[in-house]
Amino acid sequence: MALTGPSATAPGQENPPDGGAAPVAGRVPLPAVLAILAVSPVLRLAALRYAVPPGTASRTRCDACGAPIGLTRPWPALGPAGRCGGCRSRVGPPPGTVELAVLAAAVVLALVGPPFGALAALAWWLGWTVPAVVVDLAVHRLPDRLTLPAAAGTWLLLGAATLGDAETGPWLRAVTAGAGLALLFATTTLLLGRRGFGLGDAKLALSVGALLGWYGWPVLAFGLLLAFGLSALVSLGLLAARRARWTTHLPFGPFLLLGTVGALLAAT
Repeated sequence: MALTGPSATAPGQENPPDGGAAPVAGRVPLPAVLAILAVSPVLRLAALRYAVPPGTASRTRCDACGAPIGLTRPWPALGPAGRCGGCRSRVGPPPGTVELAVLAAAVVLALVGPPFGALAALAWWLGWTVPAVVVDLAVHRLPDRLTLPAAAGTWLLLGAATLGDAETGPWLRAVTAGAGLALLFATTTLLLGRRGFGLGDAKLALSVGALLGWYGWPVLAFGLLLAFGLSALVSLGLLAARRARWTTHLPFGPFLLLGTVGALLAAT
């Protein structure tokens, strides 16, 4: 079954004449790509600040020497090397990881190519979800300060994409999918405890469900299938390598991110 999203042809837009080259959907200009890459220090700061155990204050200083870290502080800690400007010890995410993730996000934005409103929603979602996933990989938590703005902005931007359009079906479907998926994840938390999804996963599902639901129920189903399939493959690989046990808890945020991106790329 083909995964299809909203038509890429705007109402009233004619197809290119025979023999003419069709425009490349979703092509992002070079200045836009450079602007996306320029936010890497901000995303690295977010990941560095919230990658702390639950109940611990957000990180604002180097763990080794206590040097302050922030956008107005020495920059080496927020650069690709991830080194403290004071003692040169590594701080925050591993070197280059955030920058590679942002570059990958720029490529995704160029390839997905939805209408402008949905493109803005996807860019917003990636901007909050990339550091959230880095935090999830580091300390197995998805901070509310990253997942909730991701959800609120995604819903609002998708809603704005329907302004002036008599067809509101995609947005209503997105809201229903986001709320329904979050409720499903939260229910497993209440019923199964640690064996179910975390509440952080449920809050991330608010935006994941909305983005996938915007393109249709088949895209939502495919995105979840990808997320669960990747999670199962990684789990089996870790078990085979004896690096995990059946009781080991894997963070699910990265798989939600990969499943969402994979489904959106397949839908376009």
